[in-house]
Amino acid sequence: MPTPHDAVTVTRLIWTDHVLDEVETPHGRLRITLGLGSGLTRRAGDPAGVVWAIGDRGPNIKVGPAVDDHGLTHLAALRGLDGAKIMPRPGIGPMLAQLRVEGDVVTCLQILPLRDATGATFNGLPIPGGDAAMEPTFDISGAALGDHLAGADTEAVAALADGTFRVADEYGPSILKVGPDGAVLERWVPAGQETALVGAAYAVIGVLPAQAARRQLNRGFEALALSPDERRLHVILQSPLAAQDEDADESDADAVGHARLWTLNAETGAPIAEHLYPFDPPESFRRDLEAGPVGPEDLKISEAVSIGDNQLLVLERISRTSKLYRVALTERLLTKTLVLSTDDWPRIDADLEGVTLLSDRDLLLCNDNDFGIEGRETVFFRVTFPEPLGDMTSAADGRASGG
Repeated sequence: MPTPHDAVTVTRLIWTDHVLDEVETPHGRLRITLGLGSGLTRRAGDPAGVVWAIGDRGPNIKVGPAVDDHGLTHLAALRGLDGAKIMPRPGIGPMLAQLRVEGDVVTCLQILPLRDATGATFNGLPIPGGDAAMEPTFDISGAALGDHLAGADTEAVAALADGTFRVADEYGPSILKVGPDGAVLERWVPAGQETALVGAAYAVIGVLPAQAARRQLNRGFEALALSPDERRLHVILQSPLAAQDEDADESDADAVGHARLWTLNAETGAPIAEHLYPFDPPESFRRDLEAGPVGPEDLKISEAVSIGDNQLLVLERISRTSKLYRVALTERLLTKTLVLSTDDWPRIDADLEGVTLLSDRDLLLCNDNDFGIEGRETVFFRVTFPEPLGDMTSAADGRASGG
């Protein structure tokens, strides 16, 4: 059972979105703001209230809204391309942001764009391979942007005590090993996928489970959590694997309809264990059901937070409704315990993607504002529980590592 409603305190925090750029369109000015709600994390040893955040690939618009809402009628010919996206400012790509929560106010301390060994910043273009064909990208003039070896759709982050980061990417899917200055040192990809990134200005290592390459389009790695001893990294696919290939070696009926959770060596990316996360029935996401039909294809995982040794909080959602579950990584098929449902807290915004611990009883939640493209603002909430959320005794400094 979740914690009783009257024992939990939810506080909306004060934050002002940072404007990155403005684009003139026939229907007015398109404002692009800092996107940082895809993932949150705490670094062991950082001052109280300091967290790291990451946004996704960068500002992008589907063709329909670009034409209908922004008057970019010259893009109408692209309507027939399934998955096509318009990137109004391709130069705005994945970046880390260091934040401070002090009282009820959130401020940005620094922004750290991801870059490769040459100093070139990462962008949000698909990497060579399937996504480039299935999700073609165009600039605001309608020119094709193609793929890029420094492309990434970043969705989650873990910050290590040595100053480095691990960043989850949906495209590969892959995990980026990032230095303290934002330089991508290594990219861990599913075994057998290394050849697609030949020539990249970072090391490409095919160490991840080969099954991960069969993720659904735009449903790659979405959640990362670091074990308290920082030796293990837990990573979760956003959704179940795509339909099996005819020649796929996959006879595990138990895995169908479950999200894959892999535990990896945090230094090398080598797989250690696999778990299966079961989804709730889609109709149990009440606010989404009230808004229209929902199905299994709408379910997704958006974040994970370590709350002790082999203990995680997992954010499961559709859009309007988000649920936080506690899981213990003791069996392959995981058992869930509900901690919080936003159906009980209608003031908590939709599209939650970032979650981390501020203390053993306080969570920081954040939505994904999609870089403000649709006028959406970033919103932070602090959720305070009456009891500790997990067993923190194994963490060296008494705190669990954020996810």
